[in-house]
Amino acid sequence: MSVILVTPRSFQEAGPGPAEKLRRAGHEVRFNDLGRAMKAKEMAERARDAVAIIPGTDQITREVFEAAPDLKVVSRYGVGYESVDLKAATEFGVVVTNTPGVNSDAVADLAFSLILSLARWIPKHDSLMKQREWKRMVGVEMPGSTLGIIGMGAIGKGVARRAKGFGMRVLAYDVYFDGGFASEHGVEEAGLDELLRESDFVTLHCPVTPETEGLMSAGRIGQMKPTAYLINTARGELVDEDALCHALREGKLAGAAVDVFRTEPPWGSPLMEIDNVILSPHAGACARQTIERMAFQSVDNALAVLEGKRPTSVVNPEVYDNK
Repeated sequence: MSVILVTPRSFQEAGPGPAEKLRRAGHEVRFNDLGRAMKAKEMAERARDAVAIIPGTDQITREVFEAAPDLKVVSRYGVGYESVDLKAATEFGVVVTNTPGVNSDAVADLAFSLILSLARWIPKHDSLMKQREWKRMVGVEMPGSTLGIIGMGAIGKGVARRAKGFGMRVLAYDVYFDGGFASEHGVEEAGLDELLRESDFVTLHCPVTPETEGLMSAGRIGQMKPTAYLINTARGELVDEDALCHALREGKLAGAAVDVFRTEPPWGSPLMEIDNVILSPHAGACARQTIERMAFQSVDNALAVLEGKRPTSVVNPEVYDNK
């Protein structure tokens, strides 16, 4: 019986259906025994006899492909695949797939929830009340406030729709700007510098690439208003965490909300010690419907490859081109 290694901690919250589908197809299902994303060495040790891996944000490097000679597919449970060494995967003939679009609404919901939480200091009020302190934090209104969206893919567009429903002015920056969507929804195209200068809230929704890693540097954070808020539900690598901490401590930013970190869990991060930041445990896709869709689509992608079929969401199609 061939082995499929399933590592996302939330996968089983979709219920027994996805795993049973793998078992009915004749595979043994093994789950993550660490309770967190795996490092490359840990993944290599557990994937030695696997024909498929369904990973979350675990590190899948050349070491993993070298250790798993029977591996045919890495079926990413989610959209981003920066933790997978695509060059090595292609070299070893391993198909990499993902689940684009399935978590867009869930992440957009969380991003806008964090915007509202910052605007009205909801977590802070909750904490004060539970400490028997009757203290009101002064917030800001949504109508008339300006939201800057960096990255206008499916998630960024979802945030824009929500923001317009609250009467916000919406600026957006994207290298591949969708003018049709912007015109339909009243979104204004802006350069990055203009967006940072004018926005009361800046929310990140772009992938990690060599061009975007460290996008929110000390210099760019310094362009924002001291009354502005930064929200990151995309990837931790987009933000210079030290620069963000400095800005928050020195009053150069009013606050921030962070769902993603360079190191997860971020137990050693100074963000843990700052009062005017809201922290969330990489929970953007943690909605019941989203988890179910991601689980089944990642299973379907893995089974398609193992059955000699081509999934629709192949990240490295050159594997097929080279066959």
